[in-house]
Amino acid sequence: MTKAREVLVIGGNRYFGRRLIARSLAAGDRVTVLNRGSSPPPPGALALRADRNDERALTGALGGRTFDVVVDQVCYTPRQAEIARRVFAGRTGRYVMTSTVEVYAHLDSPTPVPESAVDPRAVAVDTTLPWDDPVFLEEHYGEGKRQAEAVLAAAPDLPCASVRVAHVLGGADDFTGRLAHYAERLRTGTPVAVPPVPHPATYIHVEEIAGFLLWAAGEGFTGPVNAASHGELTVGELCAAVAARLGTGEPVYEVTEAAEVSPFAFRRHYAMDNSRAARLGFAFGDVRQWLAQAVAETLGKDA
Repeated sequence: MTKAREVLVIGGNRYFGRRLIARSLAAGDRVTVLNRGSSPPPPGALALRADRNDERALTGALGGRTFDVVVDQVCYTPRQAEIARRVFAGRTGRYVMTSTVEVYAHLDSPTPVPESAVDPRAVAVDTTLPWDDPVFLEEHYGEGKRQAEAVLAAAPDLPCASVRVAHVLGGADDFTGRLAHYAERLRTGTPVAVPPVPHPATYIHVEEIAGFLLWAAGEGFTGPVNAASHGELTVGELCAAVAARLGTGEPVYEVTEAAEVSPFAFRRHYAMDNSRAARLGFAFGDVRQWLAQAVAETLGKDA
């Protein structure tokens, strides 16, 4: 019999984190979930309570435990990454950090960007910035992720892969309210604010990214990897999918130069090249094949 893997998930309280834990348990892994205890882990998982920002508390909660793989769902800053690097070096043979498409937010590429567009080994790290300030962190989300990746990439004793997640859609528990934003405007005839030239982006279904993270946990590659379904969508296509679900008329758009526009109405091309993951063996779905399902899941009975 194959020995069950010891898997630690840091965070994982909601959305695709909970799906990852459920999939890992179903695969026969022994899963431990570490968070501050704000909500219990899914049935079957063990729970450890600690603030990952408190190195002493984190070390104490872990005790002498070691893991085959750690999946870090909530690493947002280089300070958090430095703590993880010190605490988990020697405790695990693999570290998977959940990163984001936002690491490319400063770029404007006419084609989908590959991982090499942001090499974590070349990213400057500044832990003196006010990373503990929630407002600063929200305004510098992409930069925080870039620097966290950089810290982990420089750790020779902690083999790390960083999964750069595309915009996630689907699930009744989508907490972002982005599709609901469109549903409300379509129902009321309120215009959808878009820039003069809305550009497309890549997306991934909530179940697909959970499956991707489980797959990445069992692989041996390191470094960044883009996780996105095949195909790109414009804000118009998203609105059309919501309108089809609701049975409303055509969306009304308001073109604006203002900084604030509707969700997914991007002023630049916001797409990732997923060919590295495909070469490594992951089979992505096509965004247009699951979009209607994702809209139905999220809008549910309100549609």
